[in-house]
Amino acid sequence: MALPACAVRAFEPPRQPERGAPARTTCPRRHSRVEAELAASRPGSVAASVRAGPPRGVSHGFHSRPLLDKPRKASSSLAGAACAPLFALLSRGRRRRMHVLRRRWDLGSLCRVLLTRGLAALGHSLKHVLGAIFSKIFGPLASVGNMDEKSNKLLLALVMLFLFAVIVLQYVCPGTECQLLRLQAFSSPVRDPYRSEDESSARFVPRYNFTRGDLLRKVDFDIKGDDLIVFLHIQKTGGTTFGRHLVRNIQLEQPCECRVGQKKCTCHRPGKRETWLFSRFSTGWSCGLHADWTELTSCVPSVVDGKRDARLRPSRNFHYITILRDPVSRYLSEWRHVQRGATWKASLHVCDGRPPTSEELPSCYTGDDWSGCPLKEFMDCPYNLANNRQVRMLSDLTLVGCYNLSVMPEKQRNKVLLESAKSNLKHMAFFGLTEFQRKTQYLFEKTFNMNFISPFTQYNTTRASSVEINEEIQKRIEGLNFLDMELYSYAKDLFLQRYQFMRQKEHQEARRKRQEQRKFLKGRLLQTHFQSQGQGQSQNPNQNQSQNPNPNANQNLTQNLMQNLTQSSRQKENRESLKQNSGKEQNGNTSNGTNDYIGSVEKWR
Repeated sequence: MALPACAVRAFEPPRQPERGAPARTTCPRRHSRVEAELAASRPGSVAASVRAGPPRGVSHGFHSRPLLDKPRKASSSLAGAACAPLFALLSRGRRRRMHVLRRRWDLGSLCRVLLTRGLAALGHSLKHVLGAIFSKIFGPLASVGNMDEKSNKLLLALVMLFLFAVIVLQYVCPGTECQLLRLQAFSSPVRDPYRSEDESSARFVPRYNFTRGDLLRKVDFDIKGDDLIVFLHIQKTGGTTFGRHLVRNIQLEQPCECRVGQKKCTCHRPGKRETWLFSRFSTGWSCGLHADWTELTSCVPSVVDGKRDARLRPSRNFHYITILRDPVSRYLSEWRHVQRGATWKASLHVCDGRPPTSEELPSCYTGDDWSGCPLKEFMDCPYNLANNRQVRMLSDLTLVGCYNLSVMPEKQRNKVLLESAKSNLKHMAFFGLTEFQRKTQYLFEKTFNMNFISPFTQYNTTRASSVEINEEIQKRIEGLNFLDMELYSYAKDLFLQRYQFMRQKEHQEARRKRQEQRKFLKGRLLQTHFQSQGQGQSQNPNQNQSQNPNPNANQNLTQNLMQNLTQSSRQKENRESLKQNSGKEQNGNTSNGTNDYIGSVEKWR
């Protein structure tokens, strides 16, 4: 009877280990592992055939036959030997699903291997790059190529920390408006954003004399009441941008509701279903496309209160606002807009209760639009409404017979239109200039006591600025818009004087508050001094009399203290006044800001 193999190996003498093999250990786990490695290293063995396969890091699933045809791994247990016949008993669909799972597992292993090797290669490259940089900077003092393993790990940790910080910063602060991403914090102190906005001199020489009422525009606008802001939108003056600011960029108790895909927003008063803004983006073109002064003044009251009884209509204040632009730039911008197909056919031009006839207002083109027209043809049309558009839209056309040119001579008509436009512009609640966006924002906030969320942006590059014209064409455009040129000069002078007046008034208010704070601090200081002195006298009356034989010493000390405080405050006020007047002499310190400003205007002349 044959003995089992295990009994035969027990009676055999101990075998000597092969040359080069490790010595036998007493640990059974390590002994079995060493024997397995020796068996795998012998050529022709089953373990060697199992270990032989694709290169390292490459999956078996991409270079082998299906799972049933692969050679099975040798197993030391009977269950492992019986695995193959049991796997063959499975259905074909089950074997296919197990094969797909095996391929997916191999693909994940391959991705992990590639990612590990890629990160190792990246770290190695970063090490050499940083080593070259440090060697260039520090020279022989630092040699990264000879760094030990600890230094390499530290360098890699720093690089990974930097990358992690960049990723976290992008998640925390993704926008460009973040304060952490602004490099201005490391630059010089922030200057006044309203000074030299158009790269011109901050102080100009006024040409017109205006009263205090003309310069001080302070509207008592109560959004919860019945007053209404009416925006007169002149074509190609930046009114679309300003209109969006009114509905999307104002801090309100109840902001306007603007839905995606819709141009109009719902701007209701707090607690009421009634609008406080009459503009393109709130009520639409309710009085016609780009309605002018003549149309709005007769249309807005009937549109707002038309459904109410005349006895129930509230006494509203209509605050008109508008934006003006340099006439040459506006004219070129309108020409480019007409070239792209704009017609403004929907404009009603209603005056004195009726629109103009075709004889009173002929058309400059015969087709559906005037697209592609050259600049010369645009300027040659005598009925072009682009000529002196700002004066026409700001004046009261009923004074000149609307669009009937035969009512009065042309020279008289132009004079009446210009004076009417100037008067309406001066009495408007607010007007801004496209060339001064930040000043426009400042004056609107001071006029209506309403603040914007984000500051206005000054765009110096527009479609009109991209048009290159010679001096002759520019003079002709100025001649075609001579009324707009004079109106814009008047408006710019009034606008900048209002701005300087409001800024000077703001500085005086800030100075008055500082003076009140100093008086309060002086009073607190003197009160503390007297209290401490009185407590000392009450505690040691005899000692105070012996140490202070002169009873007037405390009075002298108090007087000196008050003189020093008063003198220091006066010196600070003098420095501030000299700084504000930029080296010019002052006639006297008065609390009336108008007298100071008008006096300064006379000096500038």
